[in-house]
Order: sequence, then C-alpha cells, then structure tokens
Amino acid sequence: MNIYEVLLRPTFTEKSTLMQESGRYTFHIAPTANKTQVKEAVERNFNVTVVAVNITKLRGKRHRYGPRFKQTPDTKKAVVTLKPGDRINLIEGL
Repeated sequence: MNIYEVLLRPTFTEKSTLMQESGRYTFHIAPTANKTQVKEAVERNFNVTVVAVNITKLRGKRHRYGPRFKQTPDTKKAVVTLKPGDRINLIEGL
C-alpha cells in the first residue's frame, strides 16, 4: 500500500483537540493499514518522529429506514504519539 493511501483524514473532535496539546494526534486510516504503515506515513508526510501508534476499529452503526435496515461502513482510527517537541500543524492559521 502506498503511504499516501494510508492516512485518509485527521479527526477534529473536542477530545482529539485536547490530546494534541500532549503530542497525540488522531487520524482516520485505510481499513487495511497496520501500525508500521501508519508510523511510516506520518513520519514521511509531516517530518516528525513517531513514538507510538494505537489503532482501533470503529464498527458501523445500523439505521432503520421504514422496513429496511442500512449500516454505515466500518472505519479504522489511529492515535499517533509524537516525540516531545514535535508538532503537526493540521489547521493553518491557528
């Protein structure tokens, strides 16, 4: 898998914004990506040193539309911890 296909988008939530102060960043990643691929992608794309990578699977939710059921797709999320002093500027101008 190409390193540019591993990271899909950063996650912007209240919790992830608070975690950025301690050097931890969250990303939605490709469903087939593993920890070593995420580490390599973050280090090459942002020129930082990654200390740890934690990955979790988020199961899709089931929704009912009348008599039919649909399910949102499963996703995968990674929490990346950087070396102290390294930063990633995800939003320009803040």
